[in-house]
Amino acid sequence: MNADPDEIVGAARAWLGTPYRHQASTLGAGCDCLGLLRGVWRQINGAEPVRIPPYRADWRDPAHAGSLLAAAETFLQPVEGEPQAGDVILFRLHRAMPPKHCGIMVSRTSFIHAQEQMGVVEANLTEAWRRRLAGVLQFPRMDKS
Repeated sequence: MNADPDEIVGAARAWLGTPYRHQASTLGAGCDCLGLLRGVWRQINGAEPVRIPPYRADWRDPAHAGSLLAAAETFLQPVEGEPQAGDVILFRLHRAMPPKHCGIMVSRTSFIHAQEQMGVVEANLTEAWRRRLAGVLQFPRMDKS
């Protein structure tokens, strides 16, 4: 069963204005794009399923090239078709690279993500972002107990 899209959107919107902090995941204090997903996961499902090891901010990092996609495919459920509110979206920052950025759809045309120097913001899913889409997934609904 998938988590409620309205609950996910509400949880993501609570993070708006949180400053960008690499590897962080603390509402209001700081997060990066993965930290945003981790924080929403905790609100929706309770404890995170695994401890996240340290990772580089550099999108050229070859040692962990497929880590984001592998984790997404392990803990989230793939979705066919256009991204909808509540879906997790993965982006390639360069055409030849695996996904290195993520966000949460809040409508059919906008998403929330954490961006360096801007923090957590709501952005339009422009054609430039659409060309970089590398995956659409959903949060599962887990038992919080």
